[in-house]
Amino acid sequence: MAQLNIHLQPAFVEDLDKFMTLRGLRTKSEAVRVAVREGLDRLTRKRRPHLDFQQWKGRALRAAVNPRPRFQSDEDLWG
Repeated sequence: MAQLNIHLQPAFVEDLDKFMTLRGLRTKSEAVRVAVREGLDRLTRKRRPHLDFQQWKGRALRAAVNPRPRFQSDEDLWG
């Protein structure tokens, strides 16, 4: 495994710590690996768009129900 030694500015270290907290990562090396992989993935996707709507599944079912609907049924809507 290759080793990389870098000097980081305090502001970058703060951002890296926030990233680690948000992602639940334990080490800075793991955080850097994840960030590089995600950055590369984003660049790759820009060249060939990939749409993923998985996170949208079930959203409509969780929406609030209108207590006073304008149409009582589909028949009223289209009639």
